[in-house]
Amino acid sequence: MASFIAAFCIAFRARQYPLRRIAVLSMALIMGLAWASWHADRRLAERLPAGMEGQRLSVSGYVCDIPSPGSFNSLRFSFCVTQWHKRPHSSNQAVKLPQLLRLAWYGQAERRLPSRRLRLELVLKRPHGTLNDAGFRYEDWLFRKGYRATGTVREAVPDQAVVCSLKCRYHEAHRWIASWVEHRFASADHRPLISSLLVGDRGHLTPVHWQVLQATGTIHLVAISGLHLGLIALGAGFLVRRLLLALPLTWLGEVAQRRCLFAAVMICCLVYALTAGFTVPTQRALLMVLVGGWSLLFARQLPAWQAWIWALAAVLLLDPFAPLDQGFWLSFGAVAVLIWVFAAGLRPLGWFGTLLLAQGALFAGLWPLLQVFGQDQPLIGGLANLLAIPWVSLVVMPGLIGGAVVVAIVPAAIEVVVPFCDGLMEVLWVALTHLAELPSPVIEVGPWEVIGLAGLVLLLVKVPTPGGGTCAGLLFVVWLAMVQSPASPRPNAYLVEPEVRVWDVGQGLAVLVRHQDKVLLYDTGPAVPGVFSAVESTLLPNLKALGVHRIDTLVISHADSDHSGGLAMLARSIKIGKLVTGEVLAVREKLGEASGLVVQPCAVAKEELGGLHIRYWRTIGSRTGNDASCVVRIEHPPSGTEWLLPGDISAATEALYLAHLRRREALAADVTRLVLAPHHGSKTSSSPQWVSALTPEVVIYSAGYRHRYGHPHSSVTARYRNRGVSAFSTACSGMLVAAIEDNRLTIKEKRLDTPFWIGAKGQARDECAIP
Repeated sequence: MASFIAAFCIAFRARQYPLRRIAVLSMALIMGLAWASWHADRRLAERLPAGMEGQRLSVSGYVCDIPSPGSFNSLRFSFCVTQWHKRPHSSNQAVKLPQLLRLAWYGQAERRLPSRRLRLELVLKRPHGTLNDAGFRYEDWLFRKGYRATGTVREAVPDQAVVCSLKCRYHEAHRWIASWVEHRFASADHRPLISSLLVGDRGHLTPVHWQVLQATGTIHLVAISGLHLGLIALGAGFLVRRLLLALPLTWLGEVAQRRCLFAAVMICCLVYALTAGFTVPTQRALLMVLVGGWSLLFARQLPAWQAWIWALAAVLLLDPFAPLDQGFWLSFGAVAVLIWVFAAGLRPLGWFGTLLLAQGALFAGLWPLLQVFGQDQPLIGGLANLLAIPWVSLVVMPGLIGGAVVVAIVPAAIEVVVPFCDGLMEVLWVALTHLAELPSPVIEVGPWEVIGLAGLVLLLVKVPTPGGGTCAGLLFVVWLAMVQSPASPRPNAYLVEPEVRVWDVGQGLAVLVRHQDKVLLYDTGPAVPGVFSAVESTLLPNLKALGVHRIDTLVISHADSDHSGGLAMLARSIKIGKLVTGEVLAVREKLGEASGLVVQPCAVAKEELGGLHIRYWRTIGSRTGNDASCVVRIEHPPSGTEWLLPGDISAATEALYLAHLRRREALAADVTRLVLAPHHGSKTSSSPQWVSALTPEVVIYSAGYRHRYGHPHSSVTARYRNRGVSAFSTACSGMLVAAIEDNRLTIKEKRLDTPFWIGAKGQARDECAIP
């Protein structure tokens, strides 16, 4: 408040224009921060008390999106709560309970919900996901969407007593439209893509769809956004303008014609936005169309940047959380690039030259933003968008919308319309599939090189030279600047002091060991084929962020899916020196025959990794599973520190390993020892003899939050606690970094470096506790 009053006084009294302008901008910034803080406080006020987690609860409300099939034969949907039933007495009665839930109903993927208005019996937990430096963060996504709890449905029955508000009726209407499209286009081979473009229903897109779209940089084509709303606005404006010109001149004046044109365009865009689900990107695009149309309505020659600023202000006013969405930055960034390129009135380039120039500028201009978000710019994406955008804009969208209207008016035309629409999508999909299969050169450029290249390209497009030659030259320069030979990978970033990172991968394990320019990776975390992979969502983004381009030693403790998930993907994505494992045959099978990586058995041996001593051990015999785990002990002699990574060994194998250490006289009492709890803290491991013999200073449990296995077990945590061991859990702390600083071991928790919606008082991370 004091800052706002000071800025107001300066703006009111200042005579110098620059000072007054700075004061006004400061006032706007302060008001914006206050507006966003108010919205954030309201959203955080809704929360599920810790005492209600895991309890069977009863709520009434309505389904507020289009249910879609999920993993493990589940049906996933959003649920707007209108009433909570039988609130537990143990919960804080003053807390406002969540009004929007993200739910899964397992075993129901092929069934429909019994009604749109329901009474549900469910089990909930507070928003929680993996927490690392880079990669997808589920808690951010939940907060952005407004979900204040997630859970599973145990029983669902219709509840007609639920009062259906306007929002409820809209969701019912949207679901009806989506069902109509699904039924009418059921025979189309590309029905998931058709549903996505017509009504924004992306729930039926398969992993293959997403892989192709991601590889070609065309995901934006199936997200209803500015491109689609712009096409609707242009199409509606063209048709209405032609209709108005056909009317007698005495019927409508120029001002009335502009008003009719503006109203018609906005009505068409609003109808399409509502039909497509009125998602956040759609709302953002609608506001941008509204601002542009408003300036045309009054025939004002507003500067292009002024319209862009007004649209930005409108979006932030109506949706203060918009900056949390990558699409916000990419959409406004794309419009900014196009304004920069075309607002200066370059000489006409022709439609192809204009398209080529726009794609080249967008390819270069958005690349720095993609790097900030940890995403790659696929080289094939420029060509894919050059082909796909005109086809979708000029052929697919008019064909789909026109076909849907024809089918709605003349149902008998379905025999002709559906094959026609399917053929349009087939052309697009065949082209994208072939482009996705093309080999892509390795991109090895740093952030400053990307920024410099993008700036150079955007400056060169302003040079008044013939369009075709300029565009071709620019694209060639971009290509040469980006591509390097795969035979010369960049070296790893150099780390003076050693560190061990225990990544938060949920119910699984992935540990990165680094010293100097050498890297060892112990396990790759969990994976569910076609659903989730810690390698894709956590390991690869974090390795890239750390400047790791080569793994010298990859250790797969054993072949269980929570320790070796995504192994083949990791081997395809990064250079690996050697692979050591306790289960050679099973790991070799997971790698696949195409991999040329040699799999070595874990045996009693030692090696150097930078300045670290690495020692391997595995129990003798032909055991498989947990007890076949390759145990790794890491020593740093200068600081007297030791890290022990035992995999999933049980108490019996722990005894064998302790005997091995005693024979080697490796149980020194003056060592600062950090131990990863065997088998995630299972009651079958961490025996009293294990804890007593090792006498660790620190123990880390790598386990999922409120996972069905219940790791770590309370008897195990009590055992370490009674010995005075400092305990950490990835479920509570997120990623943990055990590094050497000033010749002593330090532990850093990622949860202490998180935004307010994750680490604030009363949130899941703040109240999380080890059993």
